[in-house]
Amino acid sequence: MAKKLQSPGAFLTLMLEKYKLNPFRLSKEIKLSQSAVRLITIGKTKITTPVAMRLAKYFNTNPEFWLTMQIRWDIAEAAKDKALAKVIKGISRVTKAPAGGRKQAAVAKKPRLKKKARPKNKAAAKKRAVARKPVRARRKTAARRGRPAKK
Repeated sequence: MAKKLQSPGAFLTLMLEKYKLNPFRLSKEIKLSQSAVRLITIGKTKITTPVAMRLAKYFNTNPEFWLTMQIRWDIAEAAKDKALAKVIKGISRVTKAPAGGRKQAAVAKKPRLKKKARPKNKAAAKKRAVARKPVRARRKTAARRGRPAKK
């Protein structure tokens, strides 16, 4: 039978009980605030890399132990999130790259959105750009060139 996953804070609480420590004493020993230790034990704060290094030194373990425990707990909690599951369901998988020298992996194709038609020549492009400017900006530009503004 598989073990039930335990939060890092609950495990830290068990370690405190095992060594007959309280959060205040642990906080003094690892040079961390008492509130930070308390928040970790009740599960309100995650174990970060610096905290994992301090706990590893104090309990004679390694930082990877504490960080792995935190990552496993985070993944288990994320798996319970229904909104995230819905987003993940909509993500397609990468497909194998075709032979023939292409270095990038091909991604499953999704329908493309239609692009707006671009003008063929520069004059049409300029005319289109002027049409996008607000009327006030067109008047100022025309006045600077010494021409009457179009209305």
